[in-house]
Amino acid sequence: MVLNELGARINSALQSLSKESVIDDKALDALLREICGALLESDVNVRLVQQLRQNVKKKVNVDELASSSNKRKIIQTAVFDELCSLVDPGVEPWKPRKGRQNVIMFVGLQGSGKTTSCTKLAAYYKRKGMKVGLVCADTFRAGAFDQLKQNASRAHIPYYGSYNEADPVQIAMEGVAKFRKDKFDLIIVDTSGRHKQEAELFAEMEQIAAAVKPDTTIFVMDGTIGQAADAQARAFKESVDIGSIIITKMDGHAKGGGAISAVAATNSPIIFIGTGEHMHDLDRFSARPFVSKMLGMGDISGLVETVQDLHLEKNEDMMKNIAKGVFTLKDMRDQLSNILKMGPLSKIMGMMPGVSPEMMQGFDADESTRRLRSYMCIFDSMTEAELNSDGHVFDDEKRMHRVARGSGVRPVEIQALLYQHRQFGQIVKKMGGPKGMLGKMNPNAMQQMAKNPGAMNPNMLKQMGGMGGMQKMIQQMGGMSGVQNMMKQMMGGGGGGGGGGMGGMGGMQEMMSQMMGGMGGMGGRR
Repeated sequence: MVLNELGARINSALQSLSKESVIDDKALDALLREICGALLESDVNVRLVQQLRQNVKKKVNVDELASSSNKRKIIQTAVFDELCSLVDPGVEPWKPRKGRQNVIMFVGLQGSGKTTSCTKLAAYYKRKGMKVGLVCADTFRAGAFDQLKQNASRAHIPYYGSYNEADPVQIAMEGVAKFRKDKFDLIIVDTSGRHKQEAELFAEMEQIAAAVKPDTTIFVMDGTIGQAADAQARAFKESVDIGSIIITKMDGHAKGGGAISAVAATNSPIIFIGTGEHMHDLDRFSARPFVSKMLGMGDISGLVETVQDLHLEKNEDMMKNIAKGVFTLKDMRDQLSNILKMGPLSKIMGMMPGVSPEMMQGFDADESTRRLRSYMCIFDSMTEAELNSDGHVFDDEKRMHRVARGSGVRPVEIQALLYQHRQFGQIVKKMGGPKGMLGKMNPNAMQQMAKNPGAMNPNMLKQMGGMGGMQKMIQQMGGMSGVQNMMKQMMGGGGGGGGGGMGGMGGMQEMMSQMMGGMGGMGGRR
């Protein structure tokens, strides 16, 4: 993602501040010069950049601050806050509610990624447990219905459209009526896009809106236009009642930061940003988590939300095993399966604190995903007894060779998987059992934390031994250096055997879900 380059430059400038022996106005000016230069290169409006510079200078009076360490912290906080203000429209967007029928209408210029974004949004809310339907009311572009049909079929989402009807208003009315009758929670209507025939486009949008009466209208905007997004967003807001905005193509263009800041300046709420072509490449937008992730500080709230979508509380056997300090091959298989459901591994890694954009540059997400799928094939070639074991049954080489033949891999890859399983099995043993941190919690507290990883009440924290207990848990994982080593293993840089390190990700994801309650306050809630 090109925004990572912007984040890396800003992060580098902030880190250079810690190398300065004396923090004075000269050092602050040098820092702001580097940050402002990076923002201008991302096509952020010069007026907004100048405003950011002035606001930081107002907040930070270098002469009045005491120690150098305090100065660094205050300057870094001021810069972070102003970067958040730069991309924050300050408006709360509309959200669909379960228990009632919600209708969303998509509008935008042709080529902005509108039809793809419709399906991505439908898949997003489907993961939230909503019953979602898609209506294709785009009769202007040849192949629009075919595209939506293919995307919806891949994501297993019901759709409605017509090859014969030429009136988009009629199609929209029929589609919405059908899904309303079938008690769908969310109905998304895709409309026609135009290039320059904007008067005709606006007239058609108004007719469809009058017919289906949407709860909100989402404008899909191409992120590659940079600060020109300001004029486009204002033009649409004046003509149509735009509820919120999705900015697409943020994965391959340097002007993405300019587009976000330009739209924010119009006070239009940005709800999602498109970061690729896959179904999972749609990230919920919130200013603080966005800036935090861009600077390599992670997005805890986003990670919690992704973990919650997996509904880990349904896997009661695994939760009981974790509490007892037991980690079977079946537990590992279930967790690897969950990881694959979470979306691209690079996206998950980007949410984790301490994983900077520089670290991500050497991470081959496609190769790691292939390795995970290879591991799943290995698990599928095991018997139920082997899956419920701790892996020692594979000391018998005949078993290993049988599984290798069945899964089409070399025995060394099975050894790599078993090595990763042992590594995380040892951590689970330390965390679980009667003497471990999780073992000290009562079953009700365990169940509550599994159902809501984003919140940990004081009593639950007390059961784990307070903040000291949380620190002890991290020590049991090998301290912060141990956590960093696990991060490297997860990225394929420090695994054992020929298969690299991705096998341990299943255990790490489970531990993240268990620990997330104690860390949830670190990331801003959406």
